[in-house]
Amino acid sequence: MSNNQVELKFPKGGVFTIVILIVIVVFIFKSAVTIGSGQAGVLYKTFGGGVVTDTPALGEGFHIVAPWNKVYIYEVRRQEIFEKMKVLSSNGLDIQLDASAWYKPAVNDLGKLHQEIGEDYLNRIILPTIRSAARSVVGRYTPEQLYSSKRDAIQKEIFEETKKIVNNQYIVLDEILVRDVTLPPTIKDAIERKLKQEQESLEYEFRLAKAKKEAERQRIEAKGKADANRILSASLTDKILQDKGIEATLKLSESNNSKVVVIGSGKDGLPIILGNQ
Repeated sequence: MSNNQVELKFPKGGVFTIVILIVIVVFIFKSAVTIGSGQAGVLYKTFGGGVVTDTPALGEGFHIVAPWNKVYIYEVRRQEIFEKMKVLSSNGLDIQLDASAWYKPAVNDLGKLHQEIGEDYLNRIILPTIRSAARSVVGRYTPEQLYSSKRDAIQKEIFEETKKIVNNQYIVLDEILVRDVTLPPTIKDAIERKLKQEQESLEYEFRLAKAKKEAERQRIEAKGKADANRILSASLTDKILQDKGIEATLKLSESNNSKVVVIGSGKDGLPIILGNQ
């Protein structure tokens, strides 16, 4: 061996120790699983019966699993899907329905969901069920009902029908929202004209009713005045009229602006009053 060469010597058992360390590092690397926020994991045991369904899903955080096993990670927070659907009304007209659904997997049954349905449960279960429920519900209503007054009703019915099926598939359905109902332009225009005519008719009926009430009010008022005049006329005797005439004459005579001349006696003994003009 020359002076420029350096002899490398490992301690006894050193190679074996290094090999063990490498195996441990690889084992940890292959076995480490990190589950993020809003997620859960389903454990699949290659040599232990497949999908684990009898224990809770793996929660958030760091987990060590055997390298020959596998973890399937699911989003368990509420998610939203938008869907545009072509459906038929009760009279066979094409209706476009825009809806969205809020959903999430049932965490306690995540293993069963993975085993029986799989990761693509949205396209396998949720969307087909919503479409079927929408066709069934919308088919009960006319375009006019869908356009004007029944949107809340169809939203509730679609949700209830979808939920019946989805709840048995290890999925939680929180809500279905009907965003828009689009009718054929000609049908929409016809409905709007009809609604406008109905509004005008209601307005006309309101004006008629108002005029009728006003006429009734005036009739009652006129009747009241007539009754009052009749009672007053019946109470005015000749003696009362004479007294009133004398009272009025005295008031005129006391006025600074009045210049009167009594030239004789009038009807019923009342004086005749003449002004300066």
